[in-house]
Amino acid sequence: MAKKYVYNFREGNAQMRKLLGGKGANLAEMTKIGLPVPMGFTITTEACLNYYEEGEKISEDILSQIFQALEELEKEMGKKLGDPKDPLLVSVRSGAAISMPGMMDTILNLGLNDESVKGLAEKTGNERFAYDSYRRFIQMFGNVVMEVPHEKFEEIISEVKKKKNATYDTELDAEDWKEVIEGYKKLIREETGRDFPQDPKEQLLMAVEAVFKSWNNQRAKVYRRINKIPDDLGTAVNVQAMVFGNKGNDSGTGVAFTRNPSTGEKEVYGEFLMNAQGEDVVAGIRTPQDIKQLKEVMPEVYEQFINVCNLLEKHYRDMQDIEFTIENGKLYMLQTRSGKRTAQAAVKVAVDMVKEGLITKEEAILRVPAGQVETLLHRRIDPNAKVQPIAKGLPASPGAACGRVVFDPDEAETLGNNGEKIILVRTETTPDDIHGIVAAQGVLTSRGGMTSHAAVVARGMGKPCVSGCESIRIDYEKQEFKVGQITVKKGDIISIDGSTGEVMLGQVPLIDPELSEEFNQILAWADEIRKLKVRANADTPSDAQKALEFGAEGIGLCRTEHMFMAQDRLPVVQQMIMAETKEEREEALSKILPMQQKDFEGIFQAMEGLPVTVRLLDPPLHEFLPNEEELIVEIMELKAKGPSKELEEKQEILKKVRALSEMNPMLGLRGCRLGLLYPEIYTMQVRAILTAACNLAKKGIKVLPEIEIPLVGHEAELRILREAVEKTAEDVFEEEGIKVHYLIGTMIELPRACLTADKIANYADFFSFGTNDLTQTTFGFSRDDAEGKILPHYIENKILSDSPFIVLDRDGVGLLMKMAVEKGRSVKPDLLIGICGEHGGEPSSVEFCHMIGLDFVSCSPFRVPIARLAAAQAQLTNPREDNN
Repeated sequence: MAKKYVYNFREGNAQMRKLLGGKGANLAEMTKIGLPVPMGFTITTEACLNYYEEGEKISEDILSQIFQALEELEKEMGKKLGDPKDPLLVSVRSGAAISMPGMMDTILNLGLNDESVKGLAEKTGNERFAYDSYRRFIQMFGNVVMEVPHEKFEEIISEVKKKKNATYDTELDAEDWKEVIEGYKKLIREETGRDFPQDPKEQLLMAVEAVFKSWNNQRAKVYRRINKIPDDLGTAVNVQAMVFGNKGNDSGTGVAFTRNPSTGEKEVYGEFLMNAQGEDVVAGIRTPQDIKQLKEVMPEVYEQFINVCNLLEKHYRDMQDIEFTIENGKLYMLQTRSGKRTAQAAVKVAVDMVKEGLITKEEAILRVPAGQVETLLHRRIDPNAKVQPIAKGLPASPGAACGRVVFDPDEAETLGNNGEKIILVRTETTPDDIHGIVAAQGVLTSRGGMTSHAAVVARGMGKPCVSGCESIRIDYEKQEFKVGQITVKKGDIISIDGSTGEVMLGQVPLIDPELSEEFNQILAWADEIRKLKVRANADTPSDAQKALEFGAEGIGLCRTEHMFMAQDRLPVVQQMIMAETKEEREEALSKILPMQQKDFEGIFQAMEGLPVTVRLLDPPLHEFLPNEEELIVEIMELKAKGPSKELEEKQEILKKVRALSEMNPMLGLRGCRLGLLYPEIYTMQVRAILTAACNLAKKGIKVLPEIEIPLVGHEAELRILREAVEKTAEDVFEEEGIKVHYLIGTMIELPRACLTADKIANYADFFSFGTNDLTQTTFGFSRDDAEGKILPHYIENKILSDSPFIVLDRDGVGLLMKMAVEKGRSVKPDLLIGICGEHGGEPSSVEFCHMIGLDFVSCSPFRVPIARLAAAQAQLTNPREDNN
């Protein structure tokens, strides 16, 4: 039996989306439930794929099925395509399995030619309507199928309007449209070298082929890439008998949502136009009316329309996006699909539908895209604002901000503390700049990736950051940056959008985040369902407090190096680094110890009764010293003034900077290697952690410290450092006269650690995956360089579907993680295992962590709600019995 490539609307249903596309499946379903749908047929997605397999040719088998379906439609409608007396006209529309609104092509009024237009005029007694329909068809067909630029058709209409002194298309009569039609046909002949086709069957096949081709047009390919839609699905083609909204004042057309797609309010939302066809509503030529005004214009039709909306919502159990036409006072439904909505609307609609008994709370959780929730947690640009970006970098930390441009972090701190709103603009940031970032509304860097210093720090603080914006050229001396011909000086106002990476001149309108009652309800349901715990990455008591507000169940990563970056501490840290002997180093460390202890007391107190993972010092020491190039400039300036003590000090620092300089510092003297070469640093930190814990325990405050040793690649490293931690702990407990329970674990961030996890587990109470570094060392990518230079090309050319620093690479990095979990738990079945890289707040990565049996994920405080929701969605789609 020959394969079936064409289905009439009575043969399909909503479950056939993959074959019939979303539009075809929904037209079939609406037909099935008795709604007024103009009849037609669907050419399947498989026919589209066959078209490409056959070298962009419609096979004979598919052609014969199309003509057979057309014959059946002609019988049903009592009209024939191309009949000169009473022609059947059809629309030809695309329809992919996954909705891609506006990305592919549509042709209306197909079947008209120089003869049938006369028959249509006579049959309807409306010559203007007939020729208006014909000019629309020629314009759409000429543009979509014959690839004549749209604006060239518009020029012809404009000329005719000008002659007639008309503002709107509705002011043109039949004779005017005849003139337009002749102009259109001449234009097509000049542009394509052939006449506009008069044979309706040829028109139909050319239109079907054009829709197939539109699956691979540029905008469709870009939309699929952005929305992660596979390229091998193909599009269906829907051929449907035309109904006309442009037959006069008792006809019209419109688009509506069954609920407000911006807010989620339960009210019909949309617009319509009388005496118009579908494209007029979106073309902007005439201003549509609010759908509610249809109640005054055609009360019976409006009532019928509201009933249809209610029926469709109940049937599909979701908010619907509907297209309709009214012909001579009769309502026809042309399309329904699940409506696109904002995150705010998605949350409200889902919760309301649970309350209305339409869906379960489990379905509600799955209806809210976890990644979209991020937009609810940060200030964002008003979606109604018109913005013109001057540059685009990497969307490193979400949210939007406006402020005056400042290039110096000290000045940023001063102005920020005085209440000025500023944007810190740097080539790249270093730990030295932390005070400037704290004071700024947002950060813009010309170098660095989405896991660069600026990005990580900004995300932790909930501040927007655009990084790696390579099109801006910063001149610190002139205190300005340039983008092409545009110069932006210190003090000029700019706006940045950390969710898109866009940079704009001037101040754009922003909207504050609103955490609605419905949002909290969705998260409460998510918490009942998820198996993964969700912790936060937090380095200060205020970060910890914010994490608790967002529902964190502990701290999965407290980076102690961020505590070293405060301006009052940096000189002492630099004194420690500059020390030539152990004694000198210990003297500097003795000044840092009380500062660290106070930090830990604040964090432990904020997280009372919850676990806090404290990572011992991880980054290379040179990061705490001034930039070498800047030092050289300062020394040259000081030399010009003559010998001085300051000059000697700067020269000593330069010597140390050069001594600590490494070819690849991210694989150099950092992490546990620092603790092994300079054990007094880790001893001081462990002492600060456990003294803080003892002090609070004496006050009856429960603390659960977890001491994390970073960058372990060999079990001997962890064995030696564990012994050192335990020794320091015994000393502290003896001195304080009290003991607290604590854990010692390691950050798994090297491939070797994953491969030998069973050996490392002998000395670990917990593992926490540092997936930023694990990704870097697995791929051999330098993060900052790769994100700005390599990964955009890889993603564009589909070498990778996503940046592995944003979405966890399951096949490589994920396989190493899975191996580490299995090996670690083969030695210690109850080994606590989590993840604290930024992947901990990305939905796909959270799902993978759930699937391989992790106990917790940890992410920046502002991503905690995303992780909570994603963890529940993971449990619903991949159920597991317990945490392991």
